[in-house]
Amino acid sequence: MLALLCKTRTMKCLLNQLSLLHPPNFPNYLKSTHILNPPSLRSGFWGSNSKINFQKSGFCSETKAMASAAKIVQDPESISYLSQQEAAEVDEILMGPLGFSVDQLMELAGLSVATSIAECKRDHVKFFALSFILSVASRKGNGFPTVQSVCESLRILFFFLLFFWSLQLILIFTTTSVLPRITHPTEAFWSVHFLGRTGTPRPPFDDMIQRLVALGNPNQKHQKSPVIVSVDIPSGWHVEEGDLSGEGIKPDMLVSLTAPKLCAKKFSGPHHFLGGRFVPPPIADKFKLNLPAYPGTSMCVRIGKPPQVDISALRENYISPEFSEDQAQTDPFDQFQKWFDDAVAAGLKEPNAMALSTTGKDGKPSSRMVLLKGVDKDGFVWYTNYESQKAQQISENPSAALLFYWDGLNRQVRVEGPVQKVSEEESEKYFHSRPRGSQIGAIVSKQSTVIPGRQFLHQQQEELEAKYSDGNTIPKPKYWGGYRLKPELFEFWQGQPSRLHDRLLYSPIETDGTRAWKIERLSP
Repeated sequence: MLALLCKTRTMKCLLNQLSLLHPPNFPNYLKSTHILNPPSLRSGFWGSNSKINFQKSGFCSETKAMASAAKIVQDPESISYLSQQEAAEVDEILMGPLGFSVDQLMELAGLSVATSIAECKRDHVKFFALSFILSVASRKGNGFPTVQSVCESLRILFFFLLFFWSLQLILIFTTTSVLPRITHPTEAFWSVHFLGRTGTPRPPFDDMIQRLVALGNPNQKHQKSPVIVSVDIPSGWHVEEGDLSGEGIKPDMLVSLTAPKLCAKKFSGPHHFLGGRFVPPPIADKFKLNLPAYPGTSMCVRIGKPPQVDISALRENYISPEFSEDQAQTDPFDQFQKWFDDAVAAGLKEPNAMALSTTGKDGKPSSRMVLLKGVDKDGFVWYTNYESQKAQQISENPSAALLFYWDGLNRQVRVEGPVQKVSEEESEKYFHSRPRGSQIGAIVSKQSTVIPGRQFLHQQQEELEAKYSDGNTIPKPKYWGGYRLKPELFEFWQGQPSRLHDRLLYSPIETDGTRAWKIERLSP
């Protein structure tokens, strides 16, 4: 099976990037899957249609900023669109003179659809309720499925599964009976099927399509509207004219393959991607195709501007274990260490990142992200430039607030208290524990001062690297060192459903001359 995944140079590059060539724990159901190898199919192969139905909750209305590998083509009119005849001719060339096998094309198509979906929803969807429908309408027009169309369905289904498994998404298999009642925000319904180029769905798939259309009817109550993802040509649409009846599926997302078909001009949803990377120069030259370049190993490119996000609709319903008083440590330093260890164990990125808020004599607050570099019963330590803006504000008002936020655990911790510099010896020891590049960077950066450009930094960096190229000790600048905040208040926050969050406040009290901590619950 893995040999199948390594047939094309493009696939090798992509799979290496995704660590799929040597997966650590390949699921048993994928190990045992056999993909048939039918002969080359007749023209019209890429006129196949498939649909994927997601719950709209979170998919389009809730979008987190994320690094995207997909390039964006801002003007849809600047690219080429294929007619029905041209699309059929391209298929013939791909699987004829150019020698593409069905296996290779299915690898590219399946991964293109999966990566396009991931571009919109990679950080939100973690659970999929899957119901697979292999609609294998005959290509001969006699109403009976062909071996080729069955194999096409199985292949593209396999690569959907393979890619989403690589993203560590959880797959939940269901039956088609869930179709009328998909309501959970994290559920998704997948329908994979193939139709002819006539655009007329055959029974029983015509009924299935109407049920999907009905799910998106805003007049239906107590039911979330699904997100429909159509592949290449939306089911029931004409290749060139689109939805002739006006009563067909209106997908929220379209993934065009090879090149967009003319019907894609009628697509009005928020997400249009081109996927596949299987248009060689001979085809592009023959049909005078103006198609966007795929950056790096990206399997998709967005066509048109991304939809504007309704900021007021961005929300998260937190699901977390309750954090009660009897579970809390009596000492807030111990409680912080416990939660910090949880964040490290969860593999969260930079769990020591914290927002530092300071205020100068003018009373104007400012905040920035810094890194925690030490914590004990004496306080929280970080390092910076003593001539920076935050250092100036601390000198004027030696009090500050820290905020840790661990998104993956739905937790945050606030800490407030007075601030003072750490000893010169402590700063010296930490400075020389840093990488030499960071030591030089601390000397180069006169933090918060105006500079003429980035090249100014590079020039000073090169000069210092040359100066200390002999490996001698780099002296710590006098204007660089650490601060320690001694806590006078802790607040531990755990996100809960319906905004009924847990908030436990620790404040110091004196009991018989001994300092202790009082724990109080705050209203969310």
